[in-house]
Amino acid sequence: MLLKLEARPAASARMRYLSPLAAVALTLLASLFLFAALGKDPFTGFRVFFLNPLRDTYALTELLLKATPLMLIGVGLAVGYRANVWNIGAEGQFIAGAIAATGVALHSEGGPLCWVLMLLAGALGGGLWAAVPALLRTRWRANEILVTLMMVYIAQFLASWLVHGPWKNPEGFNFPQTRMFADYALLPILIEGTRLNAAFLLALATLGVGYVFLERSFYGYQMQVAGEAEAAARYAGYSASRAIWIGMLAGGAMAGVAGVAEVAGPMGQLTESISSGYGFAAIIVAFVGRLHPAGICLASLLMALLFLGGEQAQQFINLPASISKVFQGMLLFFLLGADLFIGYRLRIDRTASLRKLLWKTS
Repeated sequence: MLLKLEARPAASARMRYLSPLAAVALTLLASLFLFAALGKDPFTGFRVFFLNPLRDTYALTELLLKATPLMLIGVGLAVGYRANVWNIGAEGQFIAGAIAATGVALHSEGGPLCWVLMLLAGALGGGLWAAVPALLRTRWRANEILVTLMMVYIAQFLASWLVHGPWKNPEGFNFPQTRMFADYALLPILIEGTRLNAAFLLALATLGVGYVFLERSFYGYQMQVAGEAEAAARYAGYSASRAIWIGMLAGGAMAGVAGVAEVAGPMGQLTESISSGYGFAAIIVAFVGRLHPAGICLASLLMALLFLGGEQAQQFINLPASISKVFQGMLLFFLLGADLFIGYRLRIDRTASLRKLLWKTS
């Protein structure tokens, strides 16, 4: 008896939104087996990884802090992904924005609006970093997946050169980092005694703007048409080049702002380890959230929980911090598997089984 994939007559719209929930449930279930395979008590591992990060008010603010850059990057990437513009290099744009904001912070003479200038510089830095693959794609049809990914490494080496060279803190005991930002270059704290800052409110506002653009604007409609039916978009006169530029610049600018939120928020300086994986994790966030701002908000909280859970697992049950990346990969794997069954179903191929039986008897 053989199983085969058969295309469904019509994809289920309801399953499109239920499949991320199925992926999350399968990830939670698989975590029990993973902890057991690593020699840990499954229920203790589950409690440490998924419940410890939610234990009190401070832990919840840390969750929101981690989710902030994921929200910013995720909604920016969703703009491009709606039009099949595959920006995979948000990590590099994140670093470029952090570098641009650091330049403003280190050379600013102060002022209450310094962090506003830093946000603008970060958006500009991330946008310019994304403009390079946009130009190469529209002018010479270069593959934006490869170009954006390669530019991540350029941004990492640029940040490394700066913190080892011209921006290195002379009083930093030879660590590769800049000097700490002055108070006027730091984002305002929202809740006293925590690290949650104004970037969280900016992320919520960005989700709102993203909803209006993606779901209620004519340009957002053009982006969606370009992604779902390229031939129809061309027939309607929608510009493919404009969709590429809008998608790339939106993703780059938002990733750059997320970089500002990191250096002007919890870090307070630029370091060699500024590349924290937010840019890559936000790709999963965008797809788990179904490229919808509300879904991206919830998916960002889930991904932030995985980041914090990895730290908790390292501290309390002696697992490597990279365990969080394993869970991120599991979530993406289960999501892709669940999405497969939106358009296809498993069917028993009885004719193939019969042919196989006849072949054996002959």
